[in-house]
Amino acid sequence: MQDIDPNRLEEALTALGEQLAFAGNSAHLVVIGGSGLLAIDAISRSTQDVDVVALEQHGQLVSAQPLPAPIADAAALVARDLGLEPNWLNPGPTSLLDLGLPEGFADRLSTRGYGSALQVSFASRIDQIYLKLYAAADRREPRDFADLRQLAPTDQELRAGARWARTHNMPGPFDDALARALADLGVQDDGRDA
Repeated sequence: MQDIDPNRLEEALTALGEQLAFAGNSAHLVVIGGSGLLAIDAISRSTQDVDVVALEQHGQLVSAQPLPAPIADAAALVARDLGLEPNWLNPGPTSLLDLGLPEGFADRLSTRGYGSALQVSFASRIDQIYLKLYAAADRREPRDFADLRQLAPTDQELRAGARWARTHNMPGPFDDALARALADLGVQDDGRDA
């Protein structure tokens, strides 16, 4: 199966739009993660999937889990045709909607059209910093730290991201993990009470 680089991302989303249009359907996806970073030219690495945090419907962000059948069916055809992972369109991050996205997230989205049937909104740089810091503390995966370093956040942006991340967890082990992640990025942690 092929990884998704910037060119492959455009190809896959264009193909998804074509499949939706052919079937008489349409969709508006909200994307974060590695593919979102590729779309805003923030990183150069490839990724395995397109992380869908929400669907936009009538001006509201709604859960993408499970993907509506027309979108899932179109994505399956794109996976087959382009040799992508079967779950290349990944609604897993939509659980963040329940926890709460950063304040102003929807206002900062950058939206592109892929044909007449697909719109995709990509998270802004600042929102990606918050989300990547949360992921770095939660998963401790090297790619999250590498992505954060490429985003070149200021200490202030990282501390603000930490304050947001702490709203998603009770005091305890996550606080320690977040403090370690900040230290790895060269930032002094203000702590939960700051």
